[in-house]
Amino acid sequence: MKPKQIFTALVNPLLLKILTVFFLISVTFATAWNFADAVPQNLSFKNPTLQQVIASPHRSAKNRARDRDRHPQETLEFFGVRPDHTVLELWAGGGWYTEILAPFLRDRGKLIVTNFDPAQNKLGKALQEKLAASPTIFGKVKVVTVEPPKKLKLAPKNSVDVILTFRNIHNWITGGYAEKVYAEAFQVLKPNGILGIEEHRAKAGTNLQESAKTGYIDEQLLIAEIEKVGFKFVSKSEINANPKDTKDYADGVWTLPPTLRLGEKDKQRYLDIGESDRMTLKFIKPSSL
Repeated sequence: MKPKQIFTALVNPLLLKILTVFFLISVTFATAWNFADAVPQNLSFKNPTLQQVIASPHRSAKNRARDRDRHPQETLEFFGVRPDHTVLELWAGGGWYTEILAPFLRDRGKLIVTNFDPAQNKLGKALQEKLAASPTIFGKVKVVTVEPPKKLKLAPKNSVDVILTFRNIHNWITGGYAEKVYAEAFQVLKPNGILGIEEHRAKAGTNLQESAKTGYIDEQLLIAEIEKVGFKFVSKSEINANPKDTKDYADGVWTLPPTLRLGEKDKQRYLDIGESDRMTLKFIKPSSL
């Protein structure tokens, strides 16, 4: 055998082994990274602070990317949520806030979330699967199935410290059962309990029923509607305000991120605007009632 042939015979197997090892290591790291990003992992600390929960890798990368628009720490602190509270999250949707509230309340408090029947509703099924995927984080969450307007029982009377809902009221209004939800929330809150609301804010003076179809709600009209059932308006925060939102889109608030209903059409324009201008309102159930 010639010297060149001998060299090739020795080097090729060695090179093949090196490449194989490198490939296996790369696949292992990539798989681990993707798994950690896709599946909520167990929290390694007890009684976490809001800051610890929000920074925790159990939250999906997609959800963490929206923190700059949704301001979860500032919003929950404004509502006064404490780790020993019983909190009811109405219309939890895909679980964006549930991912924060569940571990924050896990050790000392209690989280109740409403969901739709998973057998009848895709969003309800997705939330059910999310909660079941990580029992260490979500295992203590109590789920209440709602079927508005006929099934709206949320919790026992005077049993909840804080009720929260995020960008849902426009759907309640178009569905014709908003007042029923407000009334039920009033019943289940303890005296001095807090109702915290985040909602897309319409231009002042906009018709409530018509603007709800676009996802936006007039702030003053909403406050008046909620006070009708007995709540008292306490204060508001501008933490979720966005002055760039012109609120005049043919496809409503869903034109903006994260939905981006128009797809690639003017996409950068809407990304530059960011998520909607939102009111953040706090109400109390008076103790005198």
